[in-house]
This record gives sequence, structure tokens and C-alpha cells, in this order.
Amino acid sequence: MKRLRSTVRPDYGKKLEAIGLSFWQWDNYWKEDVCYRFNPSQIDQIEAATEELHKLCLQAVNHAIEHDRLGELQIPKEFHEAIKASFIANDFSLYGRFDLAYDGYHSPKMLEYNADTPTSILESAVAQWYWLKETFNEDDQFNSLHERLVARWDALPNENLIHFASIADNEEDWVAVTYLMETAIQAGKQVAHIALDQIGWDADRNIFVDLQGESINCLFKLYPWEWMMRESFGLHISESKTRFIEPLWKSVLSCKGILPLLWELFPNHPNLLEAHFDKPNGLTAFAKKPLFSREGANIELHSDGQLAHQSNNGPYGEEGFVYQELFPLPCFDGMYPVIGSWIVGNEPAGMCLREDVSPITTNMSYFVPHVFK
Repeated sequence: MKRLRSTVRPDYGKKLEAIGLSFWQWDNYWKEDVCYRFNPSQIDQIEAATEELHKLCLQAVNHAIEHDRLGELQIPKEFHEAIKASFIANDFSLYGRFDLAYDGYHSPKMLEYNADTPTSILESAVAQWYWLKETFNEDDQFNSLHERLVARWDALPNENLIHFASIADNEEDWVAVTYLMETAIQAGKQVAHIALDQIGWDADRNIFVDLQGESINCLFKLYPWEWMMRESFGLHISESKTRFIEPLWKSVLSCKGILPLLWELFPNHPNLLEAHFDKPNGLTAFAKKPLFSREGANIELHSDGQLAHQSNNGPYGEEGFVYQELFPLPCFDGMYPVIGSWIVGNEPAGMCLREDVSPITTNMSYFVPHVFK
């Protein structure tokens, strides 16, 4: 694993905008003056760890449901039975992304699982692939995301029209949803976009509806389950006939409470870090993470019992915290990379890298492409 200098394409901004990556300039989000290079055995190690971690997570979901642990994840009780039914039915899941700490030598370590609303999908599937073909054409990339997403949509049964919902006026979410709509179109599906605040409820039909009152039979929502459950319309979710993507059972994995559950079930697993609810439990170097933190908000890193780093204040923390063993990220030229390893369905599908001058990755950390050879 190396961080290399790379030649910048003279017209790269126009090329990124042409594929829909409109926010590439935000705080220099997209970087192509550098890249990360791996060897094939390292890619194999990341892929194997991703597949293994996904299997462990599914076992943890089953455990949480069967042993009445959902309350510890701050999931409201009125959703517990619906989550159980969703998991037993194996409701369709599209994708997710593990965040991994990896230095090229030791086993990849799971930092968290973005199992519900992961973004950076256009950058990962398309932008860095086009970059590869223009700059490192003789190298390869761990990236079958686009093909796997199309194939996964094709496997979705009994759905022709899929509504895609995102927050109005959120450019990053719009870009991600627009790209995912394109993958569904390529799978032969009909799609329609709707802003989340435009979704209505038809009590007579027990289904969510669009602005024209038409049934939303299948809804991809780029909106966290923990937020949906606490919205005024959240009480209708369990009784609704609408199919949700991601499904209700993914709410178990989108909570960082899955981290101590995994450690409890699989202690000393080479791809896991020790983690606990509510207190460090003897850890002197740890990350303190809110159960529902997103984009690196409200996270503290402690070393030798002292606060070493913390992210900008955000809206999280009242729901409680988990304490996870601090695994030092590798540092290349003063930058700390985190690997995002993608799952589509139940299969590893590629990866991306985000780096920052801080060991806490946020929504504006740099996106850096990768190669392997």
C-alpha cells in the first residue's frame, strides 16, 4: 500500500461534471494529484475481510432480534416486530459500505458499517474508474460496483416503478440518488424521484403515496431509519404496504451499537476492534462514538486516557455512546486514509478511499482514487 503522486488530467473538472459529480470542488473534495496503490494480495485481503464482516453482521442482526437487544440500539419498541419480520423475510437489500482501517500489512479492522444510507457511490463506481482508464490504464482497480448494482436491481422481484427519495436541496444526496436511479434504469426498471417532504400517507390503502396520490409500492430512501422512525409519519411504516430499500432490518446495522454486539459475539476476531456500550471498560485508547453519528460528527479519540482529537460539534450524543478500541490509522505524507469497502447484495463489490489531515474522517474528507498492480 503506497501513496503515489499522479498526473492531473487538464480537463478533469469538466469530465467529473459530465458524469454528474457536481460538487467535486467543495473543499477540494476530489483529489487526483495523488492515488493509493495496492498489490493483488492486499486487495484479496480487503475483499475477504469485507465478505467475512458482512456475514458476521448478519449473525449479529439475528442475535439482536432473537435476544431482545434492539432496545440497546435505541430502536423504538414499536418497530421491533416489524424489524424481525423484515429480517425473517430477507427483505431486499441493495448495498452498504464498510469503513476499514488498513495499513497494507495487518488484517483490516472494521471501524463501522454504513449499511443504510452510504454515499460516495458515484465517485466510487464511475469517477475513479474513468480516472483509472485515462491515467493508469495498465493497472487495475477493485471496482465492479456499477455492474453489480445493475445486476442487483435486476434481481428485485415484482417491481417495475421504483420511487427514489432524498432531502430537497441536498446536492450530495441528489447526486447519489440520481446515479442509483440510472443503475436501476439500466436494469430495466422505471424510476421516479420524489423529495422526502412530498411523500404522503393514504390511510385507506395503508400505503405511502406521491403528490398525485399514486401508490409508492417501492421506495428507495436516502434517509436514515433512525430519523424516519422518529418522524410524524414514522408510525405508519410498520403497517405500510410500501417496500423500503434499504429494508427495516438494516436499521440494526446502521446503529454503531452493532460494534459492541459484534465484539461480544466474536471476541478477538482479527477484523474486529474491541467495543463496549456506555464506558471504555478498561480501554485507555479508544474512539467515543454516538450510536447514530454520521459523517464523523461528535466523535472523540482518546489516547492514554487523554482526549487527542475530536470532530466538530454535531447533533448526536443524547442517544448514548459506544467505546471502540482505537486503532491507529496509517499516515502517508501527513494524511490518514480510511478504506470504504462496498457490499452489493451480499457480495463485496469494490472500494474507495477517503483521507484527511485528521484521523477522524468527515463528509468533506478528500476522495482519492486507487489502483492495484
